Amino acid sequence: MRLSEFRNAVADEFGPAYGRVLLQDLVLTDLGSRTAEVALAEGVRVNEVWMALCRATDVPESRRHGVGRPEPRH
Repeated sequence: MRLSEFRNAVADEFGPAYGRVLLQDLVLTDLGSRTAEVALAEGVRVNEVWMALCRATDVPESRRHGVGRPEPRH
């Protein structure tokens, strides 16, 4: 997962405004009690941050994989 895909996935799942709040304020125990923004800044893999965010917010597994990717062009 690329960072742009991660940001798209967060906005799609939580909405742009609430997604930004979660990234900045929600402390994720799976990431050593860091926020998603801090974890990303410290080099944690984007996919690992996405999965930790999903677990912490009870995103169903069916919506955790393949999200954030642009639609294929036809």
